[in-house]
Amino acid sequence: MRILPLLSMLSVCSFSLLSAIEPVKAKINLLDVIKSGNVDYHVNPKADFHDAPKDIWTFDKDGTFHISGRGYGYVATKENFRDYHLVLEFKWGTKTWGKREKAAKDNGILLHAYGPHGAYGDTWMASIEAQIIEGGVGDILVLSPKLADGTELTTSLSAEYALDRDKEKIWKKGEPRQTVTKGRINWKNRDEDWADKVGYRGRNEVELPSGEWNRLEVIAKGDTLQYFVNGTMVNEAFDCKPAEGKILLQTEGAEMFVRRYELYPLGASCADTP
Repeated sequence: MRILPLLSMLSVCSFSLLSAIEPVKAKINLLDVIKSGNVDYHVNPKADFHDAPKDIWTFDKDGTFHISGRGYGYVATKENFRDYHLVLEFKWGTKTWGKREKAAKDNGILLHAYGPHGAYGDTWMASIEAQIIEGGVGDILVLSPKLADGTELTTSLSAEYALDRDKEKIWKKGEPRQTVTKGRINWKNRDEDWADKVGYRGRNEVELPSGEWNRLEVIAKGDTLQYFVNGTMVNEAFDCKPAEGKILLQTEGAEMFVRRYELYPLGASCADTP
């Protein structure tokens, strides 16, 4: 009879701990955090290739962060964050690997990540993804993994979306909000004829061609998320649960370079360039 009150108390304590996370109040250079070693790495050991983290994530002499792509996994902050403006400036390299050698170059940022490392397919954490893939930069993916004991970590959000020709969700501002606990919400101009092939470009891209620097921004304000690609708002979510967590930069079979990976307080200027 004492178990239920104890569980309730633990639940309240957990909620209190989460809500005690402070908003970002000063600029945080996440590349410096990675250099400091105050991060966790996870690489799926069952994948068709899986180099050691020290060989996947490196820094070039000019300070550029180099992601080889030779693995499926991520470098994760140890800290949890909420209420921030994230800026990532990236460009694709030329190398692709394994089963994705001829597929669209793929990567991403996992936001509000929580739970065990590698819980989703031995690879990702429960989270909300800001997708980085040729032709799909700015897609939202909701990752709600099921643990080995059958427990499901339910990540959820609501979004304004319609269904495209192929019945895929695509962000359309003004549509009724609907709850999503799994799957993808395509960015607003994602081409219906998108194909998973290297070098893919749709008809109305805001992503610049491979080899040019792109800027992905995420504004996490309360339980909302807004995604911007090269200054254009491409996706939006509401009622995000959780609304805070770790931030993960992926590796997913494609070479990528990062010159800027930063968090700013909401409303702060982040217009400076390297």
